[in-house]
Amino acid sequence: MMQKHVICAALVLAAASTTPASPPNIIVVLADDLGWSDIGCYGGEIPTPHIDKLAAGGLRFKQFYNNAVCGPTRAALLTGLHCQQIGHSGANWNEATDFRKCVSVGEVLQTSGYRTLMVGKWQERDLPAKRGFDRFFGPMCAGKISYFNEVHLNPFYLDEARWNFPDKDFSMTDAFTDHAVRFVEEAVKPSEKKPFFLYLAYVAPHWPLHAKEEEITPHRKRYRDHGWDYWREQRHKRQGEMGLVPGEWKPSPRPASVHEWKSDKFLEWQAERMAVYAAQVTSIDRGVGQVMEAVRKAGVADNTLVLFLSDNGAAPNGEVIPTDLGFGFGPKAKNDVWRLDGVAIKPGSGPKNLPGPADTFAAYGLGWATTSNTPFRSTKMYAYEGGIRTPLIACWPALIRKGGELTNQPGHVVDIMATCLDVAGAKYPTEFNSRQPLPMEGKSLKPIFRGEERPPHEALYWNAPNNQAIRMGDWKLVNATRGKPWELYDLNTDGTETTDLAEKHPERVKEMSAKWLTWAKKYGVER
Repeated sequence: MMQKHVICAALVLAAASTTPASPPNIIVVLADDLGWSDIGCYGGEIPTPHIDKLAAGGLRFKQFYNNAVCGPTRAALLTGLHCQQIGHSGANWNEATDFRKCVSVGEVLQTSGYRTLMVGKWQERDLPAKRGFDRFFGPMCAGKISYFNEVHLNPFYLDEARWNFPDKDFSMTDAFTDHAVRFVEEAVKPSEKKPFFLYLAYVAPHWPLHAKEEEITPHRKRYRDHGWDYWREQRHKRQGEMGLVPGEWKPSPRPASVHEWKSDKFLEWQAERMAVYAAQVTSIDRGVGQVMEAVRKAGVADNTLVLFLSDNGAAPNGEVIPTDLGFGFGPKAKNDVWRLDGVAIKPGSGPKNLPGPADTFAAYGLGWATTSNTPFRSTKMYAYEGGIRTPLIACWPALIRKGGELTNQPGHVVDIMATCLDVAGAKYPTEFNSRQPLPMEGKSLKPIFRGEERPPHEALYWNAPNNQAIRMGDWKLVNATRGKPWELYDLNTDGTETTDLAEKHPERVKEMSAKWLTWAKKYGVER
């Protein structure tokens, strides 16, 4: 009997030792429009050594999901609720979050003893200071975008005061990184006794394609030598070698509107578009490296949880002649001088006006977006896997002891807040400042960090801008366009959604579509 008690006590102590004694610092890095395969540790050729280092010391998720577009993803991340519960239909890029029904992760962690920091893209009506963040730097509701020109940007704030742009050498991504590093350095001073939470929401690599010449140069030859067909094949091959995708999966077919690379009439322009995009990705990686260096210098890296992910799949935008993008600008005719807030933009920003400088406004198009989302089908705005599957890296040396591992357990961006509260030892409130927040929908990822099986969500639902979907287990129901017949895919054997099984399994289609409609009715979603 005594031996049994000793063994049990040893097991309890061993289990306890796998959880750090003090709450960790938490860093959530969110990229904008980054495709599933763009970073090196997910098969990409773009050099991302700092992000790859997080993966080498942490855990990569193979099946993690977002909401296909920025606003709905960010609302779910910040609140732990499905965006449809709190004012977002899921079908629009930005709608106001109804904070009468919820609390932000910043609010809960702030009242639980954390110093809360926010840098980057903020899409809510109130400044972050009113939503639980001690420090803030960035633009309010980033609907107007440039990386270099303040005229094209929404107002920037430092905490609650308008921030004055420098006279020269402004770079949005670098400005975000600089302030994130400064905030972290303040938070880890010996006089500070609190752990910190940093939410770093980059705008890159979202269009327009803006980057400094010295950042673009290292990438040019790579894409002038080879185009989207070659790099998509190479990425898929590396993903198989890494164990990210099964070898039997076929990449989704190239979209009909995307021709073979070698037949393109403007190869220099096409290559330059991807080179500038790659420069934007490496600017994020450089920023991650600088933030992590500040953490390492402070000696707190071991007990810092870092989560890196993207808000949706890669974006297919990229006309030769820009069109009105929904923000009140664009040419009326092909020969017009294109102006953005009164500042001339090189007409077309196309083959005769290569992207990169501040006076251009371009995106990289469907061919490269399909490459970014290798091997998955479709892009941002759609509920196919290319639109909703995000890379997620979790690095926390104090708990995730074996680096470089992969997990096949599904998760969703709604789980981020639940995870942050769990690792912080913070309790989700039933009442907060006279608000009664809805019960949290997310499930903590911490058991997965420990190498355990986590009970999955019974179902995941999407009402994306262009279509809808539901996933139950390995089965996924999706329609190509709103109101069209449902398609059925087995994600275990066909994660790239190439073979529609709806006709073979009509009862499953009936069951899952009824469940989606029940969910849609509950949250007021129209099909």
